[in-house]
Amino acid sequence: MAITRYNQRFIRTTNEDEYVFSPIFKKRGVTSINNFSTAVLVYPNPSELADITEITAVWGVGSKYFNLAKEYYGEEQYWWIIAWYNLRPLETDFKPGDIVIIPTPLETILSAFGII
Repeated sequence: MAITRYNQRFIRTTNEDEYVFSPIFKKRGVTSINNFSTAVLVYPNPSELADITEITAVWGVGSKYFNLAKEYYGEEQYWWIIAWYNLRPLETDFKPGDIVIIPTPLETILSAFGII
């Protein structure tokens, strides 16, 4: 099983009694929805940051988090690490020419964020 940001989160089931489902859900026969609990976001402390190597990249017109994750981590699914580390949750938070910090190695940053 791959390590993801969902590994340590609880799943809560919401049913029709708690939430009025839209007609689309009713039409499809959906009677409940599974929701992940809200993540507890922990930014690495200074001692954990000491073990992280930062690579800089320049944000361009077509830049995407998932492309940077694929390039530096080998897997697109870790796009959120770059967003989280830079404290910029949305790609629109960057403008062309901005510096993006890519934290490495992957295992160290996952550990620092409390994922593994």
